[in-house]
Amino acid sequence: MTKRFLSWMLSVASRLALVLMLAGCVESGVVFGAEAASPIQDRASRFLSLMNAGYQALYRVESEAQWNAATDVKPEHDAASETASKAKAAFNGNPAVISEARELLQHASELAPLQGFQLRRILLNAAEGPMTNPKLVEARIAAETAQASVMNGFQFRLGGSNVVANDLDRILTQSRNLENRRAAWEASKQTGPALKAGLVRLQGLRNGVARELGHSNYFALQVASYGMTAEEMVALNDGFLTDLRPLYLQLHTWAKHELAKRYGQPVPNRIPAHWINNRWSQEWGGLVEAASLDRYFTNRTPESITKTAEQFYVGLGFEKLPETFWSRSDLFPAAPGSGRLKNSHASCWHVDLDHDIRSLMSVESNPWWFYTAHHELGHGYYFLAYTRPEVPPLLRTGANPAFHEGIGEQIALAAGQIPYLKSVGVLPADYQTDEVASLLETALSHAIPFLVWASGTMTHWEYDLYAGDLKPGEYNARWWKHVAEFQGIDAPLGPGTRGEEFCDAATKTHINDNPAYYYSYAIATVQKFQIHDYIARKILHQPPQSCNYGGNREVGEFLRKFLSVGATRDWRELLKETTGEELSTRAMRDYFQPLTRWLEEQNRGRKIGWD
Repeated sequence: MTKRFLSWMLSVASRLALVLMLAGCVESGVVFGAEAASPIQDRASRFLSLMNAGYQALYRVESEAQWNAATDVKPEHDAASETASKAKAAFNGNPAVISEARELLQHASELAPLQGFQLRRILLNAAEGPMTNPKLVEARIAAETAQASVMNGFQFRLGGSNVVANDLDRILTQSRNLENRRAAWEASKQTGPALKAGLVRLQGLRNGVARELGHSNYFALQVASYGMTAEEMVALNDGFLTDLRPLYLQLHTWAKHELAKRYGQPVPNRIPAHWINNRWSQEWGGLVEAASLDRYFTNRTPESITKTAEQFYVGLGFEKLPETFWSRSDLFPAAPGSGRLKNSHASCWHVDLDHDIRSLMSVESNPWWFYTAHHELGHGYYFLAYTRPEVPPLLRTGANPAFHEGIGEQIALAAGQIPYLKSVGVLPADYQTDEVASLLETALSHAIPFLVWASGTMTHWEYDLYAGDLKPGEYNARWWKHVAEFQGIDAPLGPGTRGEEFCDAATKTHINDNPAYYYSYAIATVQKFQIHDYIARKILHQPPQSCNYGGNREVGEFLRKFLSVGATRDWRELLKETTGEELSTRAMRDYFQPLTRWLEEQNRGRKIGWD
């Protein structure tokens, strides 16, 4: 794929979009939706047939270019990625496309439901790059490309040496020396100043493209895929926080007493950030020694971890991943001395909206990567489930963005169940389960602090950034305000010590390359417990806290049924149909009820929380 070819694609994409208004004069191929029963349905079918073909072709070109830019950071790959994104925007955001989609939706009552879903998706795609203002779109794409290049190619330094993110995580996971931990934590924040100028520029450009098609801000554009307003999304997440705050306060109180004991320090009011094993205090693993499984992974290879994850799905009745998954993915850390820089955040890609599935990871032999591999392959199997003729390319995505994260997280939850770990040989058959320790580890590492981080700090800061037009001189102060109020966490050297010369929000990958999205992880966390609860109780007839999906074809068929519809159904209806209830923290609270009682006993006589 050459830059010359991509430039040609940019020209073709723009011209192709212009002829879509003539779709009624073109014989369509595959018609996505019901057979045309009226002139307006026939017109929509022809338009959608062309749109799906063009969208899928340009999606593949852009994904290939972005994959190269993420897995091998080079100027030429950045340039190719930028050109490919311009080509896709020229097609998706062409004024003729926008006009036709809007005009057809004026007759929504006459259209087949599947046609309506596709037309609304076309307008959401167009709003990411509306060519009603091509200079704005070009500037946004250039800024996104530059930001990704800085982030993907950033070289961390610690103690005068080059290190990678896994090295910093290893120190935060293993070291008991607070000075070493603080040094590693501070090193992990080096990307912030490098990324701040780009984020300031992107704040205005993202809001600009959103407003071009009538969305009030970029946060509002992103939540529109849920059929919600920005304020409704924040309120939904605040509801999660209210429901789970009693448990979080108990966990926070228990954790800070344990950490103070571990480091030989007085019990703090808020927990210093470098005391936690995660760079953003979003997951609090490693606190429950009785539940530590690290020693069971020392003899397992990274390759075996990814193969075990695949076998999980095969055991449920899914096909093996395509051979191209293994030949084209980038699953392990870049070889030392290779000089190759790659994005350090795990992800899975549907490169061609067909069967080219790839994953970008840096798998190592530890429990975190074991669960992460199961999560990322969950995305891959979701891709494959809805890659079928009945689901047009425009709708080959989750019913809402959280559905994708939810299925990955749900499988990661299932992969952490003790019966499953025994069945695949990770744990010995005579392993004795400490049920409270297991629940505590699950809550700390995969559920409660994460939801507070996602619904609280991340959602509110990005809402402030886009809906509130947060001033660049207030970025870090607002970030630490949310961290303190929602998470009960302080900077390592105390409040007020991370000035505006830093930009700690920008150290989180999603702020840069998947913006105004993180509430989807919160929804996914709630949803995963609902679906897991249904599978455990209704299909397996086992307790949700200790069950085993392994080899159960009925579970696989249940998952396939709702994964295969993609975005062809309303997500609320699909969730209620699947679980029997609307989105709710009920299953999550039930799952941890035994832990709540135990924590209340452990914390008796202690000050609860930090205010």
